[in-house]
Amino acid sequence: MNNIKQFKLKENLECIRFLDSKKEKFELEFNLEKGTSYNTFFSIEDDCLIIIHPPETNNFDSFLKITNTYIEEFIPKKINIITGHINPKIVETIKKIKNYFNNLCLTSSVPGKKLICELWEQKKPGDKDNLKVSLPEIHVIKKEVILEFRNNIFQLIPAPTARWPGGLIVLEKNAGYLFSEKLFSCHIASEDWSENNRLSTESDRKHFYNCLMAPMSSQITSLTEKVSDFDIKYIAPLHGPAIEYSLKSFLNDYIRWGENLSINRPKVALIYASAYGNTASIGDALAKGITSTSVEVESINCEFSSNDDLIQTIKQSDGYLLGSPTLGGHAPTPIVSALGSILSEGDREKPIGIFGSFGWSGEAIDMLESKLKDGGFTFSFNPIRVKFSPNKPKIKEIEEIGTHFGRNILKKSKYKNRRSDTGMISSKTNPTFQALGRIVGSLCVLTASKGEGENNVRSAMLASWVSQASFSPPGLSISVAKDRAVESLLQIGDVFALNILSSNNLKEPMKRFAKPFAPGEDRFSGLETEKTPNGQIIITDSLAWLDASVKERMECGDHWVIYAEVNYGNVLNKDDLTAVHHRKSGSNY
Repeated sequence: MNNIKQFKLKENLECIRFLDSKKEKFELEFNLEKGTSYNTFFSIEDDCLIIIHPPETNNFDSFLKITNTYIEEFIPKKINIITGHINPKIVETIKKIKNYFNNLCLTSSVPGKKLICELWEQKKPGDKDNLKVSLPEIHVIKKEVILEFRNNIFQLIPAPTARWPGGLIVLEKNAGYLFSEKLFSCHIASEDWSENNRLSTESDRKHFYNCLMAPMSSQITSLTEKVSDFDIKYIAPLHGPAIEYSLKSFLNDYIRWGENLSINRPKVALIYASAYGNTASIGDALAKGITSTSVEVESINCEFSSNDDLIQTIKQSDGYLLGSPTLGGHAPTPIVSALGSILSEGDREKPIGIFGSFGWSGEAIDMLESKLKDGGFTFSFNPIRVKFSPNKPKIKEIEEIGTHFGRNILKKSKYKNRRSDTGMISSKTNPTFQALGRIVGSLCVLTASKGEGENNVRSAMLASWVSQASFSPPGLSISVAKDRAVESLLQIGDVFALNILSSNNLKEPMKRFAKPFAPGEDRFSGLETEKTPNGQIIITDSLAWLDASVKERMECGDHWVIYAEVNYGNVLNKDDLTAVHHRKSGSNY
């Protein structure tokens, strides 16, 4: 259910926040079930209504109702829309505004204009209505410019990235508001203008970064370093509450997150084009899975990248991913060109995968598969074909495909997934690691279920790094490797079950959960289970079970340490003892 909040930032500058408790499309897979929000800003200056970051079409009527209350008092001679984040829903909003107000001017970057022109006449498969209005005047920003008005001075800064090539950041210089678009965003349906304190949204913004920014870390780091030099009092991103506390610390964290991703690691080139955002969404999920294995991803939107940059990335990469939509039965021309570059410059010994979305058919994926096979490449996974947009279980499966792809890269490279920060050789004979291995833990199966109906996602893992952490409230800690599929279901607020295994009944659960699962494989097929009061999965052969809610997460090297408070629990077999994991070395499980 949508809700609207309105904030007056200063004289003649306001924010309309559209709140949505359920994210329906695009970044669906990265929603932490906290909802999301979309921030639009507007100002009435002299004879002009200025709109920064226009809302998507589903919020147009609400936006029009609010702005009309101002327009009734003052009829603008001109409307100027400043936009860098561009997708079909935003273009549809621009069309509707143009239909109401003929004297409309758009302000965008060079890639932004290209995207607007491409989407203006496009009709998405399945759409019955396609508003026919003429393309408005587009004022192109090629470099930083200043738009000076009586009450506001706007500095416009082109901020292109692979995922959002039209990026355009706006700084209101008088009061220090930075309207940062996707940069620094998070998915929270917050009714407060800004976060309560520096740490209140840190995990959400880090999650957003890991999911969407990590594949472009070098670009994001450069943009963050650039805006760090501005005189900023508030950061107001496209999604989530504003940031006004400890801004320097926050920006330094953003830079550090990027630097940590690019230190002497193998790299995958993620090359794609995306008409409606669906193919890019598949690429995002693949990238999230890959980066969980400590493999770097370099994301390249081949519609906005030079051939020289593309070839250089191909030569420097340890694996390749190529994604394409199908438009009119064909792949876009930039994808055909990128395919030629991979065929001419790519290493046949390196892993490769292809993916894409389509409306009625998927000829582009078929063409890529055929050409690459004929060119001597071997696929690491079957081509990913998604009709329209992927749902949550499909996204989870794609993320797991990415994890397997990253592990494959590590096996073929000289890099190791887990290395001691102390520089010690992690061998079986090292006395320090032998001593570390003497720490024992209960053998358990962690199970997690999230979402309802067709969007239900379930996963599980064998766990032994488990310990009680508190008496009051009753709590436990558990360590989860970053590349575990279940890790993304263990965010703050999520619920899981811990099934404590019996020393006399280990054979079946060990056989099932100690082996790696194929992407999308049902962990519980044929297994007798029940549910906790919170709907989490109980393995009925367990010694005991606990239902717990994640309260804190701490990043520890190649693992996350999860602290959870226990909600419910029960002992199923009082006569048996807890299974314990004995190791000889602390360098592996």
